[in-house]
Amino acid sequence: MSNTTSQVIGFIGLGVMGEPICRNLATKSGARVVAHDLDAAPLQRLAAHGVQAAPSAADVMRAADIVFLSLPSGEIVAQLCRQDGGLLASARAGQTIVDLSTSAVNTTRELAGEFAALGAQFVDAPVARTRTAAEAGTLAVMVGATPEAFATVEPLIATFASDIALCGPVGCGQVLKILNNMVLFETVVAVSEAKAIGEKAGVDPTVLFDTLSKGSADSFALRNHGMKAVLPGEFPERAFSVLYAHKDLKYALQLARDTGVDARGAAIVDEWFQQAIDSGLGEKYHPVISRLIAGQR
Repeated sequence: MSNTTSQVIGFIGLGVMGEPICRNLATKSGARVVAHDLDAAPLQRLAAHGVQAAPSAADVMRAADIVFLSLPSGEIVAQLCRQDGGLLASARAGQTIVDLSTSAVNTTRELAGEFAALGAQFVDAPVARTRTAAEAGTLAVMVGATPEAFATVEPLIATFASDIALCGPVGCGQVLKILNNMVLFETVVAVSEAKAIGEKAGVDPTVLFDTLSKGSADSFALRNHGMKAVLPGEFPERAFSVLYAHKDLKYALQLARDTGVDARGAAIVDEWFQQAIDSGLGEKYHPVISRLIAGQR
C-alpha cells in the first residue's frame, strides 16, 4: 500500500488474535503504530517490529487517528469505551475506531451513536478464521460501516486480512460474524454426532470423515474442526475456547430473540457449551464438546 508514515494507528488489546494483527499492521501499513495491553509481554515482542507501547488506552486514543480494538467481548468493549477516562472521553472529531472484537449488535450500534455525537466514526470489523490466519495476514473480516468509512479502513485491514466484505451499515459486520459462528458451531455438533454414531456402529471415524468430505456433507467445519480436532481428540488451550464460543453463541441467540426467529438448533449447541463449561472444559478448543456428545468426559 502507499506510504502512510504521517499516519498514526492505535491498537488496544494484544491477545491471541490482537498481537499478530498488530504486528501485520506495523510491518505492512507504513504507519506508526501505538499500542496498549494490560500484559507487557506482547508489547515487548512487538517493540521489535516498531510498535510503540502506550501506558493506557486513553494515551492510544490521544495519539492515533485510527484506533483498532481487539478485545475478548462486547461487554469489555463497552466498558472500556464508557468508563471514566475511557475511549469516549478521549475521542475527538474525525477519529475512527475500528472494533475487531465480536460484540452484540445492539451494543455496537449504541456505541456508534455515542461516538458519532462526538464527531467520531465507530466501525465494526469482527475477524474470522484462526490465529494461524492472523499470523499469515489471511483473516476474513466482515465490516459494518458507511462506504466512506470503509474506504478509509480497508487498506489497513488488508494488512491482516485476505477477504474483506462490506456487509452494510454499522452493526452488519457483527450480524455476519455472529451468524458465521452460529453455523460453524451447529456444524461441529453435527460432525461430532456423526463420529459418535458412526464409531459405535462399527465405522472407522477416519474413513467416515474422509467419505463425508467427498459427498454433500462436506464443509469447512468437517475438514478443519472435524479432521484436525474431533478425529484426533486434540483440543488445546489458547485456541478458540468453549468460553469464547459460548459468548459468541449468546450474541446469536440474543439476535434470534430480537428478530423473532426460533433458533432451536443454536439453543442445543448452547446446552453443549454450558455442559462443557460445567465439566471444567471451558478453556479447551470448542470442538471438545465432541467428547461429551460421545458420552466421554
